[in-house]
Amino acid sequence: MDVKLPKLGEGADSGVVVNVFVKEGDTIARDQAILELENEKAVASVPSTAAGVITNIYVKAGDKISVGQRLISLSGGDQPAAAVPTAKRAAPESEPETPAEEPAAGAGEEIPKPVAAPVASPSVRRLARELGIDLSKVRGSEAGGRIVTGDIRAYLARLQKATEKPAVAATSPTKPATESIDYSKWGSVTKKPLTQLRQVIARRMWENWNAIPHVTQFDDADFTRLNELRKKFAPVYENKGAKLTLTPLVLKALVGTLKKHPIFNSSLDEIAQAIVFKEYFHIGIAVDTEQGLIVPVIRDADKKSVLELSKELEQLAQKARDRKVTAEEMKGGTFTVSNQGAIGSAHFTPIINKPEVAILGLGRGAMKPVARDGKVEVRMLTPLGLSYDHRVIDGGAAARFMVDLVQALQDMKEEVVHL
Repeated sequence: MDVKLPKLGEGADSGVVVNVFVKEGDTIARDQAILELENEKAVASVPSTAAGVITNIYVKAGDKISVGQRLISLSGGDQPAAAVPTAKRAAPESEPETPAEEPAAGAGEEIPKPVAAPVASPSVRRLARELGIDLSKVRGSEAGGRIVTGDIRAYLARLQKATEKPAVAATSPTKPATESIDYSKWGSVTKKPLTQLRQVIARRMWENWNAIPHVTQFDDADFTRLNELRKKFAPVYENKGAKLTLTPLVLKALVGTLKKHPIFNSSLDEIAQAIVFKEYFHIGIAVDTEQGLIVPVIRDADKKSVLELSKELEQLAQKARDRKVTAEEMKGGTFTVSNQGAIGSAHFTPIINKPEVAILGLGRGAMKPVARDGKVEVRMLTPLGLSYDHRVIDGGAAARFMVDLVQALQDMKEEVVHL
């Protein structure tokens, strides 16, 4: 009997095999993990749907596989578990009216005819909305007619060819429109294919940078007191099983500032032409891993103590480094923090994580001379960079936000940290 790749969830119709845990001749049980599959930014274990002895393995690390593809063959043991009935697919997300009239096809060019209820992931639907594309006119290339980003690029390319007008959006950061340059003409080279994660990061950064008019507000915050509080309470937190770093203290100051300036905790609804103010505070934390940047989300950060934030930060960071963060744990963020202090960076311009409207970047703190009350003192100054969406936030609002944030960081009360 054959064991095939089941559907693993929304948007998980395909992936790249990371590890294969079994070999031919192994006896396995039903629900035993047989391989790890990388999809989007998560890695998931794929269990066997039956028990028996493995007679053949049809995949290996690095293979791209899709739902229904044969993974292994078994002999003996039980039969595969009965397929779980698939819930009736919910009605597709409402698609906006096409904002601009699409060019007509030229002679000999065929534009796909409309199809009912297009199947596509939320990220693809979002991209289509941003580009003003009616998904019912796009032909899906994946199983079941599912539409992926490449199908949108192909659709735009057909429109471009039909009208002889450039379609800038058809170009992708990971699949350029022009032919690859042969760099080996000038010397020896080594070519390493982009991992699926790196392709996702490249696509997201490209989309965010091109869709949002970024402006970055810079300042320096005096972290002297914050660092003193950290050193004072670190042993107490360690006894409670938590590592106290500056990041949870920054989160407490940040959430208080976001409550004073709710526009920074909002999103722009481009279809309804409205600003959505969120009454919850889910903070994304950018984690630097060997595989790439991953941004898990701390939910309800305003309702958690510094101790709770410290524990959750450490747990999420470890899960991110182990590639065990689920797709759900990376959704719903309202604001993102990127802390490069541990690496040694100073000022930088972080890219906004759409559909959020702002992101805070922190660099490495350094002891510097500062004039205070007519005297020169050595204080720990930490560089801050606040990137914001200029469609939603004006420069004056960003300056006021930064002033209040710096003040909150410099004047943190001891009772906030005290256990």
